[in-house]
Amino acid sequence: MIKNKISGLIVFAAIIIAGCARKTVPTKTATITPSEKNVSHPAIKPKPVPEEKKADTVAVVTKPAEKPVEKEKEKTDFPKVITVNDSAASKSVDGRLFYDVLGHRYWRNYKDGKYYLFDKSMYNNPDFQPPK
Repeated sequence: MIKNKISGLIVFAAIIIAGCARKTVPTKTATITPSEKNVSHPAIKPKPVPEEKKADTVAVVTKPAEKPVEKEKEKTDFPKVITVNDSAASKSVDGRLFYDVLGHRYWRNYKDGKYYLFDKSMYNNPDFQPPK
């Protein structure tokens, strides 16, 4: 009985020591470490000596800064109707088919088989509900 407890304690201690001795090392990734031969030290630029500011005797009038003219962003025009193979489309939770293009979602119209850009009126339109 005592031999079983001692052997069990030894096995338990061995498992704990072996388990804690393992190091978890992440997989190596491709990294480039520069060798000392190829390292070039950047040239140290001398700091300019600050000049003493002289008091101006002439009054200077500054014009208010003009706001820069902002260019309007060009919006890409997405077509309102597209034709997509149904195998490329995804299925929503309620069974309707949809297709995403650059953040725009097109829903399938089951009446004519085309995909239309999302609109709020599609929720109640029976043409966009899957056939039962």
